[in-house]
Amino acid sequence: MYLWVEIILRTLSAVVFLLLLTKVLGKRQVTELSVFEYITGITIGNLAGYVSLEAENTWYLGMISLAVWAAVSLAIELLQMKSKKARDWIDGQPTVLIQNGKILEGNLKKERVTTDELMESLRRKDVFKPADVEFAVMEVSGAINVMLKAENQPVTPKTLGLRVQPEHEPQVVVMDGKILPDPLRSSGYNEVWLKKELKKSDVKIEDVFLAQIDDNGSLYFDLFDDKAKLPKNPNGQAGLLAALKKCEADMEMYGLLSGDDKEKVQYAACAKQLQKLIDDVRPLIYQ
Repeated sequence: MYLWVEIILRTLSAVVFLLLLTKVLGKRQVTELSVFEYITGITIGNLAGYVSLEAENTWYLGMISLAVWAAVSLAIELLQMKSKKARDWIDGQPTVLIQNGKILEGNLKKERVTTDELMESLRRKDVFKPADVEFAVMEVSGAINVMLKAENQPVTPKTLGLRVQPEHEPQVVVMDGKILPDPLRSSGYNEVWLKKELKKSDVKIEDVFLAQIDDNGSLYFDLFDDKAKLPKNPNGQAGLLAALKKCEADMEMYGLLSGDDKEKVQYAACAKQLQKLIDDVRPLIYQ
């Protein structure tokens, strides 16, 4: 057999073997790899290269070495799943780098993290002052996660005590100019409604590259023709419903923030009226 043919066959065999090993070992993002997993990945890659290009008759030993590395890695992963002590010894433990706005210099030195690297990691989390941080922890993967102090955390409906309707994932209803009937049906709509909405913008189904329906019934679509101009507000009815919902949430928020009990009652009454109005007009909007 020609040498180049043998190398091709060996390379293909190594690729298939690596795919099988990947299935056995599982998959993680690169940023989530532990130090041992990172070393294992590099070693297995080098061994696969050896199997592909080694001209001697002992190339098959590389396949054996690959299998041994994979078996050891799998055994260690199983051990880590069953034993926290083994997990802590192999992967290490998270390290607190900032606590209550104070940088822990000793832990920085222990993890060999410079001040510049710490500040860069904070900026990636949109944090520019360590004083705003309650905790900053370096995970075993090397990623740095940040929890802001309570007064610096973003305001959410939950912190204001507002009741928010659960929002579902937007459904893709058109892809590559073809209607996807199952997502469209699960969203509570049909092809007649979809074509009616697209007709408002003088758009045909076959012209649509991608179309989605969100939880408010708003239809978003992108055309194959990137230069085509669309109306600024093709979903006026759904936009009206979204505006009414926003007004209701604003009324509830004003009531909670008001220090006057009489105003609280008035805002609550307005919010209830808006909710009743939303319930009354919803069938008309989505008919």
